[in-house]
Amino acid sequence: MSDVLEQLQATLRLRKAADPETSYVASLHQKGLNRILEKVGEEATEVILAAKDVQRGAGRAELVGEVADLWFHSMVMLSHLDVNISEVTDCLAARFGNSGIAEKAGRTGRSSSQTRAGE
Repeated sequence: MSDVLEQLQATLRLRKAADPETSYVASLHQKGLNRILEKVGEEATEVILAAKDVQRGAGRAELVGEVADLWFHSMVMLSHLDVNISEVTDCLAARFGNSGIAEKAGRTGRSSSQTRAGE
């Protein structure tokens, strides 16, 4: 699985510097972080709607496609911010074997943006 993400990351790096007239990814980078975040938000909403449709008996293909779109746009965001996908996969790997309930209880109760602001 991570091979696909690594290949996508490499492609996104190349397209980041491409001509915005011929590359969707380059055009997003040119428009800036706010536009990329709008796309992430739009895709997240579409995932939610597709998941509700699956719960009501619709096929899974639309949900899978929407999740792929969300991951793609999230990776464009990471690329824009020069965050390597390995940072995310390492974070996920570090969580294996940890109870989600215990992990959450160990947090300070502040959001990550509050934590950053307080540093």
